[in-house]
Amino acid sequence: MSIETTTHLNFDGDARAALDFYASVFGGEVTAATYGQMGALDDPAWADRIVFGQVSTDAGFRIMAFDVWPGQPYDQGSNAFYVFVHGDDTAEIERYWAALSDGAEVRQPLEPSAWAPLAGQLRDRFGVVWQLDVAAPTE
Repeated sequence: MSIETTTHLNFDGDARAALDFYASVFGGEVTAATYGQMGALDDPAWADRIVFGQVSTDAGFRIMAFDVWPGQPYDQGSNAFYVFVHGDDTAEIERYWAALSDGAEVRQPLEPSAWAPLAGQLRDRFGVVWQLDVAAPTE
């Protein structure tokens, strides 16, 4: 038996832009379906909003997103969750950091920390908080 968890982000109209952005950062493919494609609504203004979306890579990165249902309350909150990206390749983490930083609020610069050679935190242009770090070398 195996189990896998995936971060699922909720948006109010920005899911497509967020998925495209994350695909540009991490690579991989965007898979998405709109409310209109699913025939899941009566309001044509919602036709292009995302009812199911994800970005996945061959390396194992996966994130899902959708636009909340019409009439459903949406509150992003301020610190409800972080998306944590932990890797062993410094250059790869630095590349992700540089891309995610575009339009972001840096909360903690990517720099050496007590637990990792590099660690940092930012809130991206979509309001999602990302924590990135590089694995400490094992002895």
